[in-house]
Amino acid sequence: MEAWAVPLDTADVLLLAVSELVGNVVRHAGTGRMRVGVALGAGWLLLDVADRGAGLPRLPAPRAQVDPESESGRGLLIVQLMTSELGGELSFVANEFGKTVRVRIPTA
Repeated sequence: MEAWAVPLDTADVLLLAVSELVGNVVRHAGTGRMRVGVALGAGWLLLDVADRGAGLPRLPAPRAQVDPESESGRGLLIVQLMTSELGGELSFVANEFGKTVRVRIPTA
């Protein structure tokens, strides 16, 4: 990240997002295959995690009561909140590979 001159808070959110999204694929996709890509664009850092699992993930409502025993959806919600705190966004796309979760964070 230093070579890309990415701010430390952006790098921290990226590392959290990689951990959560890759962990979700391992736990839930059941396909054994994924694609992970990171790219630095004009003022943006992009993370894509794609898998062949069925269906797009759903986020719980930010103010919804979350069952403390449940682990479903909390990681995505945390990634979304931390990404939006930096002015970024979390999105889900169905494509020819299956589905892609994209994190887009401004670097400036």
